[in-house]
This record gives sequence, C-alpha cells and structure tokens, in this order.
Amino acid sequence: MRQTLSAAPAVRVVAVEAFERPFTLRLPFRFGLHTLTQAKQAVVRVTLELPGGRATGYSAEVLLPKWFDKRPQFSPADNEQQLRRSLQTAVAAYRAAGAQTAFALFANAYHDLMAQAAADDMPSLAAGFGPALLDRAIIDALCRHAGCSFQQAMRRNLTGLCGHAVAPDMASFDFDQFLQTRRPVASLHARHTVGMLDAVDDDDPVDGRDDGLPLTLAACVRRYGNTYFKLKVSGDMGWDLDRLTAIARVLDRSGQTYHVTLDGNEQYADIHELLALWQEMATRPVLARLAASTIMIEQPIGRASAFEKPVGAMSKIRPVIIDESDGTLDALPVARAQGYRGVSTKSCKGIYKSLINAARCESWNATEGAGYYLMSAEDLITQGGLSVQQDLTLASFLGITHIERNGHHYVSGLATCGPDERRAFVQAHPDLYEGAPPRLHLMAGRLSGQSCAAASGFATSVVPQTGSDARMAAIQ
Repeated sequence: MRQTLSAAPAVRVVAVEAFERPFTLRLPFRFGLHTLTQAKQAVVRVTLELPGGRATGYSAEVLLPKWFDKRPQFSPADNEQQLRRSLQTAVAAYRAAGAQTAFALFANAYHDLMAQAAADDMPSLAAGFGPALLDRAIIDALCRHAGCSFQQAMRRNLTGLCGHAVAPDMASFDFDQFLQTRRPVASLHARHTVGMLDAVDDDDPVDGRDDGLPLTLAACVRRYGNTYFKLKVSGDMGWDLDRLTAIARVLDRSGQTYHVTLDGNEQYADIHELLALWQEMATRPVLARLAASTIMIEQPIGRASAFEKPVGAMSKIRPVIIDESDGTLDALPVARAQGYRGVSTKSCKGIYKSLINAARCESWNATEGAGYYLMSAEDLITQGGLSVQQDLTLASFLGITHIERNGHHYVSGLATCGPDERRAFVQAHPDLYEGAPPRLHLMAGRLSGQSCAAASGFATSVVPQTGSDARMAAIQ
C-alpha cells in the first residue's frame, strides 16, 4: 500500500442519524421504463471522534427508485427499501471498524459490503449508495473540524486516499500528487436533460403545472441560456429519430453553438442497434448539426450484458461511457477492455469511486493522448441545498466543465428544505440561488461553484435542519 504524504487523521464513527424528506416533482420525469412523479430524499448526519474532539458532518441523496435496480419484480417501494438497507449495513460496518482514516473506512469495508449485498439480492450499484452517503458526511465532518474547504481538504489529502487492494490496478499510483494538481473550475455548464416525456417546443402539450418556470425545452433555452443538453433515447429507432428531429429544430434555431450527449438508459440490446440509429441520423440533413454536436453516448446497453461484446465500433465515432454498469470499483477497467472510453461521476455512486476513476482516466490518457478517456458528471435528481452543492463541488474539483443538472427543472426550488434552511443556503451561497422561493441561478447556462468551493465544509457550512424530518426506521 502506498502511503500518503499527508497526516490524514484516524476517525471513528460514533453515531449516525438518517432522515427522510418527501417531495413532489413539478413535471414527471421518465428515464428508461419508469416515470417519476414523487420521491424521498435521505439526509444523513454523522458524528466522528478524531484527534482534537468530535465533529459532525452531513450528506443528502434521493432514494431514487428504478435506477439502482431496474428489475421488474421489484416495486419502487422495494427499491427504496434496498437503499435503506444499503445505508444500514454500511453504518454497521463503519461503526464496527474502529479508528481509521476516512478512506480506509470505505476501502476496508468494501468487499464485505459487496458480499452482503449479493446475499441480500441487491445490485452492486445499490450497495454503493449507503457508503456514498456516509463517506460524504465523513468528509464534511473532517472539513468542518479542520475549518477548511473541500478543495483544501483534498489537496491535503485529509481522507488518506492512497493505493489499496480495493483497486489493485492503482496500487502504485501517486494519489497525493493527483489531488494536489487538480485544477477546479469556477463555474460549470448546466447540461439540461430532455426527458422522454418533456415538452420540446412551445406549442407541445405539457404534463405539468404552470408555476412561472419553464415547461418546455424551448422555454428553458430562453430563460437559462443552456448550451449543453442531455437527450434521452429509447431504443425505438422511429420514435428516437422523430424526437431528436424535434429537439434539433429547437436547438438549431437558438443561434448558439451547442453540445449534446445521448443517454441510452440501458435501452439497447447491443451496440449495432445504436450504430444503426447513428447511421440513420447521419443521412438526415435536419439532424446533421445535432449529430456533429454530440460529444458522447452514455450507457446504451443494459448493465447485465454491457460488457459481453465490444463497443469500439461506436466508441471510435463518439465516446461511449458507462453509468449504470459502474457498480463496482473494477467496472471501468473491465469496460475499457471492451472499448468504452469513460465513466460518469455521480455522488450517489461514491466519492472515492469518482476519484479513483478520474485518476485512472488521467493515467490512461498519458498513453492514449489527452481527452481519449473521459469522466462525465451526471445527475440523479439531486436537490437544491446540500446534495446539489456537494455534487457540484466534486465535479468542479475534478475539472469537469459541464454537468447534467435537472433537479432544478423537475422540482421547484429547494423543495426538500424548510424555510430556515432555505434562507441559510441563500445567504451563504448568493451566487448559486436566486428568487423567491429560491431556485438555482443559471447565468448564460452556467452554475457558479465559487461560494461552495470557499465554504468551510464539504460545499457548505450550513447545517441542515432535520427537526421536522421523519427518521429513517432502518437507522437507529
């Protein structure tokens, strides 16, 4: 194991509390075969014992059904319970671990948690949810205790991230240097998601309430100034071509240079189906600019078979990356062998997975050439406040210049926060929120990360107000 150069403190998890906050979407959001209209957000509070006393940190993430586990025999309620179980088993493992560095808590528990998930018939992607929440809250506690920002904590490597058997291909990698040489970006393009149910043009019928916020893609472009977009495709070529044509007409007339990513959401049986769609797009003049503006394709093939056959024929045209297939720490190297050229970072999949995968991409690009392997930043309906800010700050630290950001479109404002908490976030982060009720502030399609980067804590020093939230029954 390569030792870090920093003095990462040993921490002991002495208490974990978890709460749930229900919210309703202002517009239905369809991804894959599921349509989301309401959900719950989990908020976690972790208390650490470390040299110099105790510290408390926080994290938050949506208990999203039908993404971590899309098997039809499980209901949305079953999926939520899986994620509670994931958190419950992670809490037990971390509390039993004794004093270790923050990274060691994650790495030393990883294989046992994956084995327990398999015994529980839980997908590895869901198994990572609990540790992801705990790890972010632990890092937040470290930052608050040290009085430093996330960027400062990472450059000092207060987590103790290092070569470890949990990722044997990176055992000799210099993580200290990697962390110290990150160049965070001050603002990120918000890549606007166009879901499969979303109205595209102004005269399209809208399934949602008129609350003064944009209801169509055309209205979003006018209001927010987005130039980056994420387009959901369904695997039905006729439907997809019609849909992409409607979207292209809106984006082409905006007069702006734009960039798009295509999200297959596991809807394709194999890469040849996607190639057929791409080849058909190439023959249609109305789609010429949209095709030329496509920068990558995300998870077209179902996770069960995504690694069975090479995808290089498509990845040579546009980078194909994994998202739902990124369930384990070895998923990206396996994907690389089949021609995939990258992976997403999502806070719900785990911060250490994101850091290790970003390091892999940098290491591989030293041989293949800058930019060949890439990491994208994706959303999972992250909600305004703690969840959005931690996710945005991680992407910023990794130097990613655009991030899928759809929570502000599908959910009105800081819907999971009470009035006092909303006011606290707005006062602490005036560059990120605007209006009454407050919502994310996009300027020319960009989100500022400056106040989050400066905060003493993981993206904020605001303390979530959990007094009125329901306690998660699984965590006692």
